Amino acid sequence: MIEQQVEISTKDGRMSTFICHPERSGPHPVIIFFMDAPGIREELRDMARRLATVGYYVLLPNLYYRSSVEELGPYIGDAYAATRQRLMQLKDTLNIPMVMDDTDALMAFAAKDDAASKGPMGCVGYCMSGRYAVNAAVRHPNRVRAAASIYGIALVTDEPDSPHLAAQRTDSRLYFGCAETDSYVPKEMIDKLRLELEKGGNAEVEVYLGTQHGFAFPQRPVYNKPAAERHWERLFKLFGDALT
Repeated sequence: MIEQQVEISTKDGRMSTFICHPERSGPHPVIIFFMDAPGIREELRDMARRLATVGYYVLLPNLYYRSSVEELGPYIGDAYAATRQRLMQLKDTLNIPMVMDDTDALMAFAAKDDAASKGPMGCVGYCMSGRYAVNAAVRHPNRVRAAASIYGIALVTDEPDSPHLAAQRTDSRLYFGCAETDSYVPKEMIDKLRLELEKGGNAEVEVYLGTQHGFAFPQRPVYNKPAAERHWERLFKLFGDALT
């Protein structure tokens, strides 16, 4: 496995990005892995590595670079209430247009790396970033051919870039993996999402029964191993079909 930490220039500064990909048989299809609200940590780097081991060039950018934050550190438990408050504040400093500018910079960087394929690419986002992954497929429909939102939030909004409208704006493959119990995404929102997506496009909504928000993260108390492994199966299938 090849790993590197690089600084990628964007419109707003320099974005620290973890990159990993196999040593052999390149170039490899590109996948942008958008972080969740707690930010960059070893848990996410390990997940990026898992994607890379099956043949992908994975970029994991630090989206909080505008706030000069690298890693927030531990955030689970009563002792870290202040960290959780901070990450919620940081989450609200981002929006879809800003992260789409970051996506452009990531794609431009990968375009200059011989290890990265110049063909179809994919995106995946968790929690706050599910909407970023989906909107990347809208912004670059000819390049981002698959995008996955895993317990993504704000799936149905009044904004024109709402994820529930994405299938009308791209023919890329979209996958929405939702937790059964999620205070950020109640059943009513999932029903609206599914109803809108059924009008057209190439999208799937799947509810993981018996799970809570965050079920795919090994370090979370709500980690659900069977559901997490199913989510990996879905991602490998999604990207395997769309990026080859």
